Amino acid sequence: MSDTHPNAGMDWRAAATGLLIFLLGYFALLIGIDSPDHPYFDETHYVPAARQLLQSHFAIPTLNLEHPPLAKELMAASIWLFGDNPFGWRTMSALFGALALTGVYLCGLALFGDRRPALWATAVAALNQMLFVQARLAMLDIYVLAFVLWGLAAFMMSFRSGTRTRALLHAAGFCFGLACACKWSGVFAWGMCIAVIAAVLVLQRWDTRFGDPGPADWYRPTLWAEMRARDWLLCLGLVPLAAYLVVWLPIYGLSPGALWEAQRRIFHDNATLATPHPYMSAWPGWPFVVRPVWFLFEKSADDRFSAVLSLGNPVVFWSAVAAVLVCLRDWIVTRRREAFLIVASYAALYLGWMMLPRAIGFSFYYLPAATVASLALAHCFYRSETKGWRWARWMFLAAAAGCFLLLLPISAASVGTSLSGYERLMWFASWR
Repeated sequence: MSDTHPNAGMDWRAAATGLLIFLLGYFALLIGIDSPDHPYFDETHYVPAARQLLQSHFAIPTLNLEHPPLAKELMAASIWLFGDNPFGWRTMSALFGALALTGVYLCGLALFGDRRPALWATAVAALNQMLFVQARLAMLDIYVLAFVLWGLAAFMMSFRSGTRTRALLHAAGFCFGLACACKWSGVFAWGMCIAVIAAVLVLQRWDTRFGDPGPADWYRPTLWAEMRARDWLLCLGLVPLAAYLVVWLPIYGLSPGALWEAQRRIFHDNATLATPHPYMSAWPGWPFVVRPVWFLFEKSADDRFSAVLSLGNPVVFWSAVAAVLVCLRDWIVTRRREAFLIVASYAALYLGWMMLPRAIGFSFYYLPAATVASLALAHCFYRSETKGWRWARWMFLAAAAGCFLLLLPISAASVGTSLSGYERLMWFASWR
């Protein structure tokens, strides 16, 4: 994979490709998005909360106080623009789903310096099933994912020499602040970047050098040489914090007491929420598609059911586990920058959940890590340019696409399934 100057990858063709990914992704995700015609699963919490933000007689919201307001403000803007209807509730999710796919592409460009693996990773991310489901209903997770991926793309690009490092790291901090303003799980990526930067600065302080340095090493003594203490304070602290706080201004204004109470309430509600749920699952099983979550299963006609199962594509999910391990090996053995950044990002977005005090979890919390794992697969499939590997890339995409289409009847309510079709797709008892 190329380690050329970043401008070689970020030319007008790369930018045009990113725009095309966004447009195709957005319009594809809109197909059948208004089915069902009523709120389902957690939409029953977030849609009323978004509506309340549009009602002027509610000076202070009283609904869904366990999460920050940005994603609900974006939903409210969509309802204001397109009406209080299924399209109005969900079209902003589709838009951010398209932005998330574009974010995968930008991460791929930053990591590999080549549009081919970046496009391949984007295709895999589009086929991971879980992103498709989340981008077609009014929940918070797709907003977090989009902001996290754009922040990671900026952070990853800062590792390449010749980049506008200061601007990129400030952009990363801004995106991470907005991710946290949708849902506090956005802090995982932010914290990972702080940890990586701290490790690099410590190594530089010790004047650490590799015996056989290479241009693709994850660490260089000259990395981020133009950054000063005030720059780190801005990009790691003040910029993300300002981005997080500004979304609260329409609700609480400049009242520090009210703002602090809102943060205390979020922490309390998430730390003490312990109501059992039939589809709850523990984080070790998420990469293996052990316990998916049924968002919707209702009768729509004679022997026809509208079904939405938050299920990861097994071809993608199971292969990604091995791909992440290969990246771990390549980071340790060859010090590859892209392998290091993939492992660090994946570990933060996945293993961060095991450190939280929250008593229950769901498999769709794995969405950000699963999406980053598409970059791990790209790293593996583009390690060699031999003819056999070129065929393997297309065969893997074909297998992933085939599995995606096979599971589409229980991923899109507008497609639907029969009872016999449902039975055929329940490969494991834990999926029911």
